[in-house]
Amino acid sequence: MSSELEPRGGQELPDTTGAGDPVPDPGLPVHDPRITDVDERAAKRAERQVATMFGLATLFLIAFVVVYIAVPKDATFAGVGGSNLALGASLGVALLLIGAGLVQWARRLMDNHEVVEERHSAASSPADRTAAIGALRQGAAESQIGRRKVLVRALAGALTLLGVPVIILLGDLGPLPGTALEHTIWRRGTRVVNDVTFRPLRPEDIHLGAIVNAVPASIVDLPEGRARNNALAKAAVFLVRMEEGDIHSLPSRRSWGVSGILCFSKICTHVGCVVNLWEQLTHQLLCPCHQSTFDLSNNGRVVFGPAARSLPQLPIMVDSEGFLVAQSDFPQPVGPSFWERG
Repeated sequence: MSSELEPRGGQELPDTTGAGDPVPDPGLPVHDPRITDVDERAAKRAERQVATMFGLATLFLIAFVVVYIAVPKDATFAGVGGSNLALGASLGVALLLIGAGLVQWARRLMDNHEVVEERHSAASSPADRTAAIGALRQGAAESQIGRRKVLVRALAGALTLLGVPVIILLGDLGPLPGTALEHTIWRRGTRVVNDVTFRPLRPEDIHLGAIVNAVPASIVDLPEGRARNNALAKAAVFLVRMEEGDIHSLPSRRSWGVSGILCFSKICTHVGCVVNLWEQLTHQLLCPCHQSTFDLSNNGRVVFGPAARSLPQLPIMVDSEGFLVAQSDFPQPVGPSFWERG
C-alpha cells in the first residue's frame, strides 16, 4: 500500500516533503465561488435579507423602549413577570438579529478566499505590522462598506439604538445610596411596635438586659410588596435596656433614651448584615457576618471589626398614653458606609 496521499481534484501537487515531514503538503483546494460572487441578483437578494434583519432589530429595540415605559413593572404573564419577559424577549431578539445579520453579511457578501499564514514569532516585525495594516485596509475594502450603502445605514440604525436599552436599564439599578438610605419611615410620634405581633411597646415591656426587635407602627399601613419590604429593611430597630449609670451618651444624645432604654438600627454599618448577637455583660452587640462589634452603652461606637462608623441611634420618648415613640427619623443615614457623606 502506498504511503503517499493522492492529490485532490486531480491536481498535480509539488513535492514539498521535507526530511522530517511524514506526508506531502496537500495544498489548497480549488476555490469554489459562491452564487453571490457570480450572480449580482443573488447578492442583492442577500443584501436585502441582511438589511431586513437590521431593520427588524431596530424595531425590536424600539419595542424594548415602549415596553419599558408602557408595561407596569408588576404586570404578570402566565405566572411570570410580564415586564421582565417582554424586555428580555425584545432585547434578546434584537441582539440575535444583529448578530445573524453580521454573520450573513460576512458569509454571503464579503469576499471569500482561502489563505495560508505561516507561524511566526510573537513579536511582529515592522514589515509584519505594515502588512497587518494593509490587511485591515484590504478587509475594509472587501467588506464592501462603501458599496453596500443600504447595509451600512441599516446597521448604523440598529447599533445606534442598541445603546438605548443600556441607558434605560441603568435606571433600574435603583436610587443612589445617599438618597436611598438617608431617610426611613420613622417620624416624630411613630410608635415602636414588636416586629412579630405589631403590639405597641411600653417601657415596662423592656426588661433590664433584654433586647427586643421592633419596627415602626406605620409599617402596617403599607401594602404587601416591594415598597413595604424596602421600608422595613431600612427601618428595623431593636430596643435594649441597661442600667442608666452604665450609659455614656454624648451630651446631644442624653435625651434620646427612656429610663435606660435605647433604640438602634439593626443594619450593620459595614455591609448591611443584621446585628443580633447581644453580650449583656459588656453591653456590646456583635454582627455575625464579619464580627463588627458595637458598644451600645457608648453611643453604638465601633470597638472591633471592619465597620467604619457607629450604629445609628433612633431618639425615642414616651407619648401621652405611655407608649414608646420616635422623636424623629434617624439623625444620620442607616446602612453600610460604602458611599460618601458630607
